[in-house]
Amino acid sequence: MHNPVIAGRPTVQGISIIDFHLHFRMGQDPLTRSLSGGQLGASGGPAESICDIHAGGLATREAAVRETSAQWRRSWDFADPEAAELDRGSLGEALRWREELARNGVEHAAFVTAGGDGEMRELVERGEGQFSGMAAMADPFAPGAAAAAERAFGELGLRGLKIFAPLMTRRIDDPGADPVWALAAQYNVPVLIHFGHCGSAGGIAHNDFIEPAWLEAVAKRFPSVTFVIPHFGIQHVQQVLFLMWACPNVIVDTSGSNQWVRYMAQKLTLEDLFRRFYETFGPERVVFGSDSSWFPRGFARRYLTDQLRICWEMGMPARDIQAIFGGNAARLLGLGDWVPADSTLA
Repeated sequence: MHNPVIAGRPTVQGISIIDFHLHFRMGQDPLTRSLSGGQLGASGGPAESICDIHAGGLATREAAVRETSAQWRRSWDFADPEAAELDRGSLGEALRWREELARNGVEHAAFVTAGGDGEMRELVERGEGQFSGMAAMADPFAPGAAAAAERAFGELGLRGLKIFAPLMTRRIDDPGADPVWALAAQYNVPVLIHFGHCGSAGGIAHNDFIEPAWLEAVAKRFPSVTFVIPHFGIQHVQQVLFLMWACPNVIVDTSGSNQWVRYMAQKLTLEDLFRRFYETFGPERVVFGSDSSWFPRGFARRYLTDQLRICWEMGMPARDIQAIFGGNAARLLGLGDWVPADSTLA
C-alpha cells in the first residue's frame, strides 16, 4: 500500500484522492434496496412476473441470483457483506468510514446515497470535513420533487443530486422535471444520473428510461448544470460518447468494478474505456469514483489501484491523473480552495 504523506496530507502514489461516488448503509436504504432485483414495467411501476406469482419460480430465481453474486465476490476476493446483527448504526458506520478512508489515503469522499436526505446531512456532519453528501431521488417527476431538491440544496447544504434513471416514471427529456434541474443550476450542484443496467445480479437490465441518449435535450436546456454519468455509461458507451460530443456539460465517472464489460458483444476492457474517453475528451471530463458501499470490504482499494495503474501505463501526465482522481471532484463538489498535496499538480 503506497500512501506517501505529502505536506502533511495523505496521498496514494503521490496523488491526492477524492472519491466522488460512495454509498452509505445500502442495506438499510429503501432506494438502493429497490434495485436489487426484478424488472420495472414500461410505466415505471413494478412488473408482476411468473417468478412473483409462483413461489417455486421465485425461489429458483433468488438462488441463481445469490450464486451469481457470490461468484463475483470470489472472483474479486471480496468477503461477503456482514450479517445484519453486526450493523453498528449510522454513527458507528460513519466513524468506520472515516477510519477506512484514512487507512487508504483517501482525503475526501462524496456519498451519493444514505437512506434519505436528512440522514445524508447527519453523515456529512459526522465526517467533520472529510465527507460531502448528495441528495438522492427516486423520481424527479414525482409530486414534491422540486420542493425536496430545494430543501436538500438550500436547507441541508447537500452538494449534488443522485438519480437512478431506471426508477423514473417518465423519460429524462420530459420537461416535467425541469424545476429540479433549474434548482441544480441555481445551487451549482452536479446531477449524477445512473443509466444502463442497474443493481446487483438479478437487477434491472432494461426499461423505457434506461438509455442516456435522452439526456441530450435536458443538458442543452440547462447548460450550466454538470450531468455526470457513472460507470462510463455501462452498456451505452456509444450513446455517451456522442452525448458528450453534443453536450460539453456531460461527463463520466469511473466508479465500480465495471464488470459490465464482460457482457458486451464486442471485446471491451477498462483500459479501452479510459483510453477512449481520455483521448476523446481529455482529463477534465472523467472523475474517479469507487462505488464503495458495504463492509467488511469497505473502501474498494482495488478499483482505485487498477484505475491508477491503467492511467500510468497509458502515459498520462501526473497532472492529468490528479485531475481525474481529485481535482475534478473538488470542483464539482465546491470544495473551495482545495489543491492537491503536491502543488505542482494543481
